[in-house]
This record gives sequence, structure tokens and C-alpha cells, in this order.
Amino acid sequence: MGRIVVGLGAIVVGVILLAAASSVLAIVLEVLLVLAGADLLVTGALGHCPLYRKLSYVPPSLRRP
Repeated sequence: MGRIVVGLGAIVVGVILLAAASSVLAIVLEVLLVLAGADLLVTGALGHCPLYRKLSYVPPSLRRP
């Protein structure tokens, strides 16, 4: 749930800042913020993070006793 909230927040803030961007660097950083927010939103909604598999990490909530 936390990923979804943070992802939505990052997308909203990125879009608001993007509307007022004046330099190329600011635009690039704000687009990256929106993309990071979208990634957090999708992985939070799906409950799956591909990076965890690559790192061989199992969250405590998915570990078997």
C-alpha cells in the first residue's frame, strides 16, 4: 500500500513540476520522477517487484515459517 501512495505522490508532483519546468535538466529530472512513480505504482498494485527476484530477496511477509 505504501508503494502505491508514494508512487501516486511522485507522479502528481512530477507532473505539476513538469508544467512549470524551464530548463532541459529540470524536464529530464521531472520525467524521471514520473517514471519512478509509475514503477512504484505498478509494482505496488501487482505486489511483485522484479528487482527482488534478481537480488534473491524474499520479503518477510512472503517467507514460509
